[in-house]
Amino acid sequence: MKNFILLLVLLLLPSAAPAADLFLEQPRWSLEATGGTFTPSLENWSRFYGKRYMPEYAASLAYKVFPLVELGAGAGIVKGQGQAYAALHGTLVGNVTYELRPVNVFILARGMVSEGQWMAPYVGGGWTRMYYRKEVRDQESVRGSVDGYHCRGGLQFSLDSLDQRASNRMYLDYGVHHTWLIIEAEYTKAVLRSTSTDLGGTSYRCGLLFEF
Repeated sequence: MKNFILLLVLLLLPSAAPAADLFLEQPRWSLEATGGTFTPSLENWSRFYGKRYMPEYAASLAYKVFPLVELGAGAGIVKGQGQAYAALHGTLVGNVTYELRPVNVFILARGMVSEGQWMAPYVGGGWTRMYYRKEVRDQESVRGSVDGYHCRGGLQFSLDSLDQRASNRMYLDYGVHHTWLIIEAEYTKAVLRSTSTDLGGTSYRCGLLFEF
């Protein structure tokens, strides 16, 4: 009996090492880079800025605390330019630049159920610190920050199968296990208490997700 157990252990040892290596090589980090539009919750936005939305760019880095759950942080920039009008007589007083820089800390869950999955949904949310700046030409600028929250969800589509050779090269050269195309929506609420003004809004973005 002892000899049989010893033989079984010896037979399993070669296969145990690759399995352990496979576990250790699972990606633990994810990096996102996205771009899209941000529609402010502010009323009469289009009157001053000519359109309802502004361009937005964002990036985030997250760590997988569990296979399907990540903790991370990210930052973005939203910027628009328009015309400022006097409050009393409504005449044009100059060009205005409006800028937001949201910083997010979030928890996110991905619906990954198999290794070869080509599409997966994800949802997340967390705390937001919204930095803002409003500057009218030849006038003093207004800037500050306000705390709030955000929630987001989207879909990710695997790009690995489109070009397996490129996918293998990404891993060998940069340690990237998987590359995904992502499409997402995000809602942010950040109310400035002194004026009860919501500096948040709704974002629609797409971009790339790298797992390494």
